[in-house]
Amino acid sequence: MATDAPPPEGSTEKSPAQPTTEAFLAEQGSAEFGELRRSHRTFAFPLTVAFVLWYLLYVLLSNYAGGFMGTKLFGNINVAFAFGLAQFLTTFLIAWFYARYANAKLDPKAEAIKSRMEADA
Repeated sequence: MATDAPPPEGSTEKSPAQPTTEAFLAEQGSAEFGELRRSHRTFAFPLTVAFVLWYLLYVLLSNYAGGFMGTKLFGNINVAFAFGLAQFLTTFLIAWFYARYANAKLDPKAEAIKSRMEADA
């Protein structure tokens, strides 16, 4: 497992060169970094808004639609319990979906930027 910690004393392994503050600021203004940010935002923001709305729906229904949320589906399982479980399910699905998206779209772009900055340092 790779870490960003410096190599132990006496090790022949060298840590990557550290870019300067100016290099970071220049990179922040680059088109490639802007594309990386756009890719992240176009995925993360809509999904975050959708999940927050989904959660607020659950809270509002729990507070103001007690009769509906108390409707038994089968056995002792009611609509509120099913909605609560669905909250957990959607949380894990979003995390899984984001991990796949990041591995496919974000990580290669970020790694290219990182490699270029370390090579230039």
